[in-house]
Amino acid sequence: MAHALAKTLPHESFIYFGDTAHLPYGDKSQVAIQAYSIKIAHFLLDNQVKAILIACNSASAMAFDLVKEYVASKALVFNVIDPVVAEIVHKYSRSSVGLIGTKATIGSHVYAQKLNALSPETPLHALATPLLASMIEEGFFNNNISREIIHSYLSQPELAGIEVLIPGCTHYPLIQQELEEYYQHQIPVLDTAGIVAREVANRMQRENVLNPGSALGKHRFIVSDFTHAFQQTAAMFFRSQIDLELHRLWE
Repeated sequence: MAHALAKTLPHESFIYFGDTAHLPYGDKSQVAIQAYSIKIAHFLLDNQVKAILIACNSASAMAFDLVKEYVASKALVFNVIDPVVAEIVHKYSRSSVGLIGTKATIGSHVYAQKLNALSPETPLHALATPLLASMIEEGFFNNNISREIIHSYLSQPELAGIEVLIPGCTHYPLIQQELEEYYQHQIPVLDTAGIVAREVANRMQRENVLNPGSALGKHRFIVSDFTHAFQQTAAMFFRSQIDLELHRLWE
């Protein structure tokens, strides 16, 4: 997601906060995810941000409304679910839609609720795929192991007959190609990072808060707990070498 945002908004500066002390969010309770999200939002507001993107499907599902209420008029707040649902309604209404994600995202039923409110004639078939995020974080993608796990999940009967797939986790862009290959490029696999980045850019333009300068933005990457493994994973996500700052927010 950070890579897509930086590409779409090259003149904006970003603060990425990765709550590595509490990963993965996908198996945390709603109360815990809301508490973590509010704490992070407070930290970001202290750093004078003008917009906050909750770049996690689990946190978007369980904490977006609370964070938006907390932030109020201090900054724009985005989640990674609404733009994707809008894309489905606009381009794939009445199609059979597949969704994969963490247990928290799937269990929240937030995609189903939002899609049903906007396009009740569009069926959603959801499947929790909890191994995928951990697999990606450990660097297992674009290899035989990842292909076997992906095949095992996507061949489940819950996803039979789908006409478009939502990769409902911000880790999944790293396996986008493998998802498309499983379907032999016959079924669209949404570029969720690109969809969300475009919505953020469009909203910021409408609100007239884009940086008027022409210089490239400067980015900070902050984590709540440092590990060399996550340093490597973060570099894979951003697709370039980055330096992580450690900020123990819960001490």
